[in-house]
Amino acid sequence: MPGSDGKRRKIGFWYRLAAFLLKPPLILLFKRDWRGVEHIPQDGGFITVVNHNSYLDPLSYAHFQYNTGRVPRFLAKVGLFKGGFVGAAMRGTGQIPVYRESADAVGAFRAAVEAIEKGECVAFYPEGTLTRDPEMWPMTGKTGAARVALLTRAPVIPVAQWGANLAMPPYAKEKKLRLFPRKTLIVQAGPPLDLSAYYDREPTAEVLREVTDVMMDAVTEQLAAVRGEPAPAERYDMRKAAVQRHEQRAARERPAQPRGADGQQETAGQAPATAEAAEGEKNA
Repeated sequence: MPGSDGKRRKIGFWYRLAAFLLKPPLILLFKRDWRGVEHIPQDGGFITVVNHNSYLDPLSYAHFQYNTGRVPRFLAKVGLFKGGFVGAAMRGTGQIPVYRESADAVGAFRAAVEAIEKGECVAFYPEGTLTRDPEMWPMTGKTGAARVALLTRAPVIPVAQWGANLAMPPYAKEKKLRLFPRKTLIVQAGPPLDLSAYYDREPTAEVLREVTDVMMDAVTEQLAAVRGEPAPAERYDMRKAAVQRHEQRAARERPAQPRGADGQQETAGQAPATAEAAEGEKNA
């Protein structure tokens, strides 16, 4: 298995600097509830799949993961790596640039595969963006994490988090921190997923979607345990929601049909149908 030789990434200067700067305010402003630390592998490469419901939750997850001694490498937009302190920090901590314009889906994650094979942890937000679910449940996921999981066969750890969204809701009109009363950042890791049934199958779009659904089901299960309530039966799908919004908008903008003599709104094809009915009565 990749990474089974005990290799693990050293924390390094930049990660220690980030921890030095960020941990004190996080400890001061938030309470912490770390769960499932025993599921984080002590050595070897692995993947975490994490839900995303606040601009703050990468910090809470990174804090949790840093405390396990296994620092994560996040996939981030390539623009964040272009110069300045942020760019230097992103490069120095070993974060992975994602070239979203790449037509080669596997090639876009080549650095993630290489990192895992070197014994590192790569963290995926499979939703690809902040959840749009009105109740903050995980949405349908993208297939990047599934591709990397099948290529590397590395352990996949589902992680759920809650609390950062209460301090900074994802789509609040006012981007203000709600620090008081003091919020608790809960991060819960679950046991590794068994994806062995998919390893010898061709990674078709259908297989990648199945693996992604397995991952999102596991993350949702962890979040349901954290929240102490059942998850919705159907996962929020941004594409379906966009189609529904488009159809509703088109319906609102559609011109009203003229009304008939009886006051009922006529629809296309109504007159021919009436004529056919009349003809049928005449021939009866």
